[in-house]
Amino acid sequence: MSFPDLVPGLTSALPDLRGRLVANAPLAAFTWFRVGGPAQVLFEPADEAGLSYAMARLPADLPVTVIGLGSNLIIRDGGIPGLVVRLGKGFSDIAVEGTQIRAGAGAPDVKVARTAADAGLKGLAFLRGIPGAIGGALRMNGGAYGGEVKDALVSCRAVGRDGTVHELTNAQMGFTYRHCDAPEDLIFTQALFQAEPGDAAEIAAEMERITSSREATQPIKSRTGGSTFKNPDGQKAWQLVDKAGCRGFTLGNAQVSEMHTNFLINLGGATAADIEALGEEVRRRVRETSGISLEWEIKRIGIPLSA
Repeated sequence: MSFPDLVPGLTSALPDLRGRLVANAPLAAFTWFRVGGPAQVLFEPADEAGLSYAMARLPADLPVTVIGLGSNLIIRDGGIPGLVVRLGKGFSDIAVEGTQIRAGAGAPDVKVARTAADAGLKGLAFLRGIPGAIGGALRMNGGAYGGEVKDALVSCRAVGRDGTVHELTNAQMGFTYRHCDAPEDLIFTQALFQAEPGDAAEIAAEMERITSSREATQPIKSRTGGSTFKNPDGQKAWQLVDKAGCRGFTLGNAQVSEMHTNFLINLGGATAADIEALGEEVRRRVRETSGISLEWEIKRIGIPLSA
């Protein structure tokens, strides 16, 4: 599928643009599932100022979608109309400031955890267990292994749809389980985390335990998207999926992981439609066997190929 080319008009409207615009840019390679259609326009801003400049001058009716490292994401096969913002190198800096860590929204969670560990700071090792970047962790209050973003965040910065730069405190984020109440049109650019001094050897050991646990229990070497469904109150999603008889269940070239039933896998050649349909069938079977409606944790964006 190919969209009308908007780049010439945007280039004219944004003469001092800091960043790159690409028409009909393939996105599948940016997702861990390796599926999905193109972005009508892919925008990779050079830095926060470049992002703010563009947002302030974009046509008001142009849809804007943000993607990160694509670890918890299904991009539908028809692609994403409008502008897709992907934060790259200009948003990947990580700095130690006393007992705090400042990280760009494009910085991988694991690198933030390692930076803290190398500095002898504890409290951020949980980020080692989240397969994504800081921006996504902020948006969904990412968590793993007993910790989540709300436990460590001091504040964060974001650019609004009108180009305004905002700074939000932890309290203003309105964190709940795998969710924040920050307006959907805010694009996170940076986060400041609070850690505390710790024993370097103990922190390294904790990081190693998390790494070993992930390798032993999750299909991290497969084309997957992390945890598919949120855990219902008092329940484990993987147990509900398992009890519904879905372990190893296959639809097209998409499969429920044999190793961990809350993970879906692209066996090779799966489409986004295959993966999403598999997830919906799992939800149907769980509802049928337990009466519980699982909520997607993986974000699904874009349009179907037939749309």
